[in-house]
Amino acid sequence: MYNLLISLAVGIAITLGVKLAGFSLWAGIIPGVLALVATFILLARRVAQRIQALMDSVQKEFATQATTQKDAQQKVERAVKMLEQGLTYDKWQFMVGPELHAQIGMLKYMVKDLDGAQVHFSKSGSRNYMAKALEGALHYQRKNFTAMEASFEEAVNAGKKDAIIWAAYAWCLVQTKEKDKALRVLARAVETNPTDEKLKASLTQLQNDKRLKMKPYEPTWWQFGLEAPPPQTLGGGGGRRVQFINRR
Repeated sequence: MYNLLISLAVGIAITLGVKLAGFSLWAGIIPGVLALVATFILLARRVAQRIQALMDSVQKEFATQATTQKDAQQKVERAVKMLEQGLTYDKWQFMVGPELHAQIGMLKYMVKDLDGAQVHFSKSGSRNYMAKALEGALHYQRKNFTAMEASFEEAVNAGKKDAIIWAAYAWCLVQTKEKDKALRVLARAVETNPTDEKLKASLTQLQNDKRLKMKPYEPTWWQFGLEAPPPQTLGGGGGRRVQFINRR
């Protein structure tokens, strides 16, 4: 990454400068390392500030509720263009690219551009567990159940404290006639989150051969697009709104 290379160059230059000044090479190592670290921090902060400015612009775009489906589509398109600007920093700073791809993938998924979403999800990192969970839902819709489980496993490993991730995983498994797997997933969820009453209730439902109800996980559940939300939630309010997870 460019920031690291620039920082290394600065550190080496300082070290050699001390050496050329007549001191030993060892005498230049400490100031060289300090210069390397300081330069990297400054460059990383500069990139982070620019990315945060883009994220703030995206949040402002969704601060007002879309009144029509066309308006919602246009909001997403504008937001995607904003985030794509940040991809120019992918080669400058670690983790910038994967996080932006995750955010773009979620936006495209929201408007059912599954092909576009899959491209960006494949380039995202597991740190954004919501993006990985949506990737799992996307694979479910395309009946690629092996990939579905792999994506959801990444999601629950990274976001183990978020109940909706576990519940969505179990719901998809139930739909694919894998009730035993769904039970094991919810058992893991309850073990990881022993005070979460929603997960306990979901596990009990399956254990009693009842339908897995997702109402307790609304409105975030509508974000997955696997069940139709009530008409009044479409396009805003409590409906399918992408959950952004800022990484500072």
